[in-house]
Amino acid sequence: MSNQMITNKNYTTQTTLPLAVKEENIIVSKRQYAPTFKPYNNRQVQVIFDIEELIPENHVARVVDEMVETIPDEHLFSHYPGGGRRPFHPKMMLKVILFGYSQKVYSCRGIQKLTEENLPTMWLAAMQRPDYRTINDFRGQRMKPMMDQLFQTMILKLIEDNHITMENYFLDGTKIEDNANKYSFEWKKATVRSEEKLRQKIQETLRHIEEMTKAEELEIFNESLQDIGTAPSGLEQIAARLETHVSALSGEIEEETDTQVRKEKRKKRSGWKKPFKLIREDFLPRLAKYNVQNETFGDRNSYSKIDTDATFMRMKEDHMKNGQLKPGYNVQMATENQFILFYTIHQRPTDTRCFIPHLEKLTSSSLPMPKTVIADAGYGSEENYLYAIGEEKEPRFDFLIPYGTYLKEKTRKAKKDIKNVMNWSYDEKDDCFICPNNRKVVFKKYQIRKNASGHEQSYKIYECEDCTDCPLKPQCTKAKGNRQVHWNTVFEEMKAKAKAALECEDKAAIYARRKVEVESVFGHIKGNRSFRRFSLRGLDKVNVEFGIVALAHNLLKVASIRLATFLDPIRTKKKLAKKENFSPASLLFQGLFRQPLLTLALTTLSMFT
Repeated sequence: MSNQMITNKNYTTQTTLPLAVKEENIIVSKRQYAPTFKPYNNRQVQVIFDIEELIPENHVARVVDEMVETIPDEHLFSHYPGGGRRPFHPKMMLKVILFGYSQKVYSCRGIQKLTEENLPTMWLAAMQRPDYRTINDFRGQRMKPMMDQLFQTMILKLIEDNHITMENYFLDGTKIEDNANKYSFEWKKATVRSEEKLRQKIQETLRHIEEMTKAEELEIFNESLQDIGTAPSGLEQIAARLETHVSALSGEIEEETDTQVRKEKRKKRSGWKKPFKLIREDFLPRLAKYNVQNETFGDRNSYSKIDTDATFMRMKEDHMKNGQLKPGYNVQMATENQFILFYTIHQRPTDTRCFIPHLEKLTSSSLPMPKTVIADAGYGSEENYLYAIGEEKEPRFDFLIPYGTYLKEKTRKAKKDIKNVMNWSYDEKDDCFICPNNRKVVFKKYQIRKNASGHEQSYKIYECEDCTDCPLKPQCTKAKGNRQVHWNTVFEEMKAKAKAALECEDKAAIYARRKVEVESVFGHIKGNRSFRRFSLRGLDKVNVEFGIVALAHNLLKVASIRLATFLDPIRTKKKLAKKENFSPASLLFQGLFRQPLLTLALTTLSMFT
């Protein structure tokens, strides 16, 4: 390639451009180069002396290894009886399972595959290869008694490392589908109806037995069958007497020689055999079945035949949009700085009745109690408020929990609604409300009600003196008689406290973080890591599996924090280096080298001419 020399009287040196420029085209070298590659031979013997050197410094596998090693050995070894064939080390099994869940691998076969193919898992397992049955046994059986203590140990370690403080406790619930068929349902109402029909059939059969006894003038039953009762024990007693009478008839038939008489006695025996078989083969088994079902229901309205601990709930993942119920569990979970602080598994679909059991379990654990509990309006009930306040001398914790109508009351429409009692004036001296038509709504009586959980609520019933010919009645009430007001004094006081706390500027800022704290964690678990259905069945095993999910989430969070801390100095150095190297000349050449080849050459020529 020819070089062009440019000389200027203002320059004492000569500048040689490395590019030759022609108006028509650019000259390209005709020399041919043979392709070359980096050496490659997968048949060559390769020895890895230290697998750990191949794991990045801030990899989540290192965090898993470090956190599991902090667990005292006695917490794990105490669950092994000893003797027999030596099992795999529990810390190794725990590391492998936690790392698998952090990589969205939830099946035991998938975790086994990781131990055979994935380098970080091979390092965590120290090249050991437990099969999927061993992994499943450790996850489903061995971890059941140790899960709660294991999770609490991990949380205490996070508190020690200043990742969390347990001061602000952001609580919320989500429903996760169970590993059961959605058509394997048992409904409590259907069982109650079937049991009622069965008892009616039993009554009819007992009346039929009494009629047969009177018709044949027998003394099988000296007392009324209704006195014996329709309970399983009473039916068993009736069946035993019927069996004795049928056996006696069979003996008479064998001794009888007259054919006609034998036919008549066989006919009688058939009439007695029918109720006897109904009681033994139909009534008693079905009563036992309904008894087991009622015990399984407890205070629930449904359960799954495949996993009797699972309750049918309405899920958000309803792709058919038909409101179909699916078997699942209600997971109550609290977070801080998007770390999972504590969790509980419930069989109740609503969050309201899960609040107290969740915090009771937290109280019984080794974790510190939070200073403030933050939750949405689904937890705002009188029972929950009273539990949060506790005794006057020793309140349990502060709370930021709105009640159900909190947001509605703040709207302009609610403030102008004449049927809303909060917009009425109250006369404390006469203990009465004054309605918008200036009529008195006076106190009538007290009333005690029980909610679904058995909590008693006290109401004061007020009634208007006379709503006749009131022009505002259609807007005030739909009742045919006078307007009534059911005023819960205790709940209204609790609502006032909740409202005052939420309207405090500092506390309102804390409550505003609730969605970012809890909902984002649910999004990571269900959306990013695709954990929308349990792999195990049963309340205890589900508790273990979600504990693994929560631990894996916390470990990933720690790993991300460490990575960000590691990258910050590097990014800072790069920014400083860019500032130090900044000059007009550097900016000029950076701009030049970003232009096309011909434009660069022409620009350079114009600069020196």
